[in-house]
Amino acid sequence: MTDHNAKDDSGHEGDAQNAPFFSAVLTPYRSLSPNGFLILMACLGAVSFVAGMLFLMIGAWPVFGFFGLDVLLIWYAFRRNYASANAFEEVSVSATEIIIRKVGPGRRHQEYRFNPYWARLTMTRIEDEGVTKLCLSSRGEAVDLGNFLNPEDRTSFAGALANALANAKAGRA
Repeated sequence: MTDHNAKDDSGHEGDAQNAPFFSAVLTPYRSLSPNGFLILMACLGAVSFVAGMLFLMIGAWPVFGFFGLDVLLIWYAFRRNYASANAFEEVSVSATEIIIRKVGPGRRHQEYRFNPYWARLTMTRIEDEGVTKLCLSSRGEAVDLGNFLNPEDRTSFAGALANALANAKAGRA
């Protein structure tokens, strides 16, 4: 984040109070790497091709096309999954402002701004799992955070964000 309001040693303007002291980028976890995806699709394609050839040799030629269709549908589902993995959330907290930027598939984005003094962090916690829902609200506006995170990561992030909000409210940037 570039700041343009306080003066630094070089005479440029920028406001040090608006500089974020907490910043996090939340990204969804995907367990299958791109190389793993290629290996999976190659194996699936080979098995489908061999099985399709067996059906073709016994005279059931329409089945061969369905095996190819299955591979195509699985490939499409994984591509959609990887596209949604490009989504992320940026959260930054300064002494005067909380900025939440949500970027979804297709690079569409939403930006929310809150005053840290009025913001309230709400956590839904289950004893064995940890934090299952995290929401930041202020003056009638609410934003869910980290819906794609697993409960352990969401719990860790909730603690860090709660600490940052407490520091912002106390004026300790």
